[in-house]
Amino acid sequence: MALISAKTILISLSLFHITLGFFLITNPGTVADQALVFVLGEATGMPYERSFESRSPASAFLGIVLAIWGATDFVTLSMPDEISLVHHWGIQAPIRFILFFALLIYTLLFNPASSPFYSRANDPTRSWLRDHPITPPSVSRNLPSGLGGSSTLQNSVTGWGGDELKNRVFFVWTFVETMAWLWAWVTLREETHEMMKKRAKRRGSQGGW
Repeated sequence: MALISAKTILISLSLFHITLGFFLITNPGTVADQALVFVLGEATGMPYERSFESRSPASAFLGIVLAIWGATDFVTLSMPDEISLVHHWGIQAPIRFILFFALLIYTLLFNPASSPFYSRANDPTRSWLRDHPITPPSVSRNLPSGLGGSSTLQNSVTGWGGDELKNRVFFVWTFVETMAWLWAWVTLREETHEMMKKRAKRRGSQGGW
């Protein structure tokens, strides 16, 4: 039997999504300034994203989506365990784990600032050094174009929308979600197995009567 039940993990995830949504609506800078975001971002070389420093329509929209997501997940846990844990979350947990793991790999391996497949000096659109919060504006302006200085390529919109996901906030979020959903999935499998054994034992005892 797991030390922490799957229901507790799922409740914690739901509350995490609601809380994250609240901060994205009210003060997104709180999310970007978390110690975990800083440590993992520095360790992996993920670029700092300045758009989280202040409120914006995009962060408010994302916050509402996360809050609704967490609230609806929380409501599903009020159903009987056989319906909620076995049928609903037994499918949802592995799907969410796979999706977040794919996003995590994409963010890590296809980010010019952190991927071993790219050279930092060859990123024409964004530089980890230019976007770092402790880089003075004067240094950023004087950098060569390949290292974050001003250039026509940097001022133009290139790539596709998914490139905007390559920042430390999104990376840490996908990392936490991946680990949490893997934990929930493994725990759900154990509890489902125990639940099926108890049901079989109950049927056997009823058949004996």
